Amino acid sequence: MFKRARLIHKPSPSSSSVRKVPVRFCAATAALFCFLSITSSLCCAQEHDVLCSEGSGGFEAESHTGVTVQVRAARNGGLAARTCEGILGWNKHSVTIATGASQLDIDALGVDLGLDVPVAAFQVKKMDSDCCMEYQIYSLERPAQLLRTITGGDFFSAADTDLDGRVEIWTDDAGAVINFENLAVTELGSAPTIVLRFAHGKLLDVSSEFQLYFDHEIAEIRKGLDSEDLSDFKRSDGKLSPDTQLSAARLHQLRVVKARILEIVWCYVYSGREQQAWRTLAEMWPTADVGRIRAAILSARARGISAQVNGVSTGVPANRIKRVTIFDATSASANKLEVIPPEPILLRRPSPSGPDLPQSELLLELVIDSAGKVRSAEEAGKAKSVDAELIYAATGWKFIPAFKAGRAVASRLRLAVALKR
Repeated sequence: MFKRARLIHKPSPSSSSVRKVPVRFCAATAALFCFLSITSSLCCAQEHDVLCSEGSGGFEAESHTGVTVQVRAARNGGLAARTCEGILGWNKHSVTIATGASQLDIDALGVDLGLDVPVAAFQVKKMDSDCCMEYQIYSLERPAQLLRTITGGDFFSAADTDLDGRVEIWTDDAGAVINFENLAVTELGSAPTIVLRFAHGKLLDVSSEFQLYFDHEIAEIRKGLDSEDLSDFKRSDGKLSPDTQLSAARLHQLRVVKARILEIVWCYVYSGREQQAWRTLAEMWPTADVGRIRAAILSARARGISAQVNGVSTGVPANRIKRVTIFDATSASANKLEVIPPEPILLRRPSPSGPDLPQSELLLELVIDSAGKVRSAEEAGKAKSVDAELIYAATGWKFIPAFKAGRAVASRLRLAVALKR
């Protein structure tokens, strides 16, 4: 569905911890076999990387509709600038996605997010000082046009999370809670997660369908809480202003505890379980301050991403059966593939952490969903070279998904990755 995409990458001081993965697609042969097991992660806990940052890196592709997609360094006259721009073009027409942006990224390309047309979804950070990304969704049908913009998330990731054929957009409500209770970024571990999905053209908050994910987050946060710290915080005034009689070290520790409690409460609130949220707040928060902080939590949520949705999912959490078909993008039948194979958008590997591995390359088996995200990755074959960092990095790779009969589909793919670092 796309003419062969082209990645452009130039090393940038701001992304020294990662670099482009040297990869190639394996030739399709009947001897290549399928995954024996397929797992699906709810949301990749990756260090997020983008296609273009401060004018470094880029990407080009052309869809079957004739719309070209470009992300590149912005132009200052004939020279490349230290900012990024994105352009959609067809015939002699073009639409500028952004220019002079600090960061520009393609999250999904050729995917139907539930708007009944193939789209390109861009993440735009206009200035380094901005807290959040804009998520801009453009139609790839001519004339290309902006369909929807979502603001306030630190990062966005569209994925068929549980491989049930529906694509969700995972993000966090960073804009709503920045400087909440004057907590610093180093104290506040994460902003509340929110899960979105388009249905019949409307944007729904479907976070309540993924309570398992939120429960896992709650359990992990609780593991890090100390009972003595919780008791000390419960006896405080809750506000923990700098003029308190506590030592600087103890004040900082209690502020971290305060942030962890807020994260637990947010998990309940954002997953549609307010009663549990308020019970938890009553158990862990200073009694005299519960009313004030509860009102502050609701006020922050009301001005965040929740204010941009058209409704809330009425679906209930369930143990879903992965029922979507995983098409084979490696093995050919009668010299013809089942699907048009995925094409890479962004493939990065960890920075060097030791001597070169003896093998020249590693063969990975990937399951790529219909949004182009890697749902599982593992080494192929019996002889495992154990490159855990690479496997972890692979779960954050992005592709133009496989296509069958003009529709984006989930697929399995084998990818050879050069190991020399």
